[in-house]
Amino acid sequence: MRFALLAGLASLASSVSATALTYRLEANEKACFYTNVEQANAKVAFYFAVQSGGSFDVDYTVTAPGGKIVLDGTKERQGDHVFTAQSNGEYSFCFNNEMLRTNPAPSFLPARVPPLSKPPPLEESIYKISAQLSTISRNQKYFRTRENRNFSTVRSTERRIFNFSVIEGLMMVSMAALQVFVVRFFFQGARKGYV
Repeated sequence: MRFALLAGLASLASSVSATALTYRLEANEKACFYTNVEQANAKVAFYFAVQSGGSFDVDYTVTAPGGKIVLDGTKERQGDHVFTAQSNGEYSFCFNNEMLRTNPAPSFLPARVPPLSKPPPLEESIYKISAQLSTISRNQKYFRTRENRNFSTVRSTERRIFNFSVIEGLMMVSMAALQVFVVRFFFQGARKGYV
């Protein structure tokens, strides 16, 4: 399975930082990623999308520094979340693949959170362009994710059709051989009775 996680953080000042990761989450594995929030009431955003494998879903948990669960979800295909960090410290983003039997491969995508204070006009224009480019990039990644899922479904369907065709061919050859055997048996048995 492949999935993408987008993790970024913005403080009350106009700084924004983002982390982009690619990670292959194996079967029966739990992986955690961490970000440090330096200021309380900062906005934290993250995005993830399962790319391939399994049922295209993953369990996730976002935990605050005190161990309090901020967000969680089970069997989610993708998520796009923004929350306010109530306290500063290390927040964890954990992804759990312990229920799946197949090998997934998650990939993580970049995030952008707009600053909370009013920037100068030039910076505001740059933020708008950046936000639009991020939206375009996210849409491309979303469509690539859907393409991967659909291609996986097509491959699975092709395999099933091929397997059923082979089984059908073998059954036809078997039935033909059985019919020849039965007809020969009847004629050989009838001759022996008359001779």
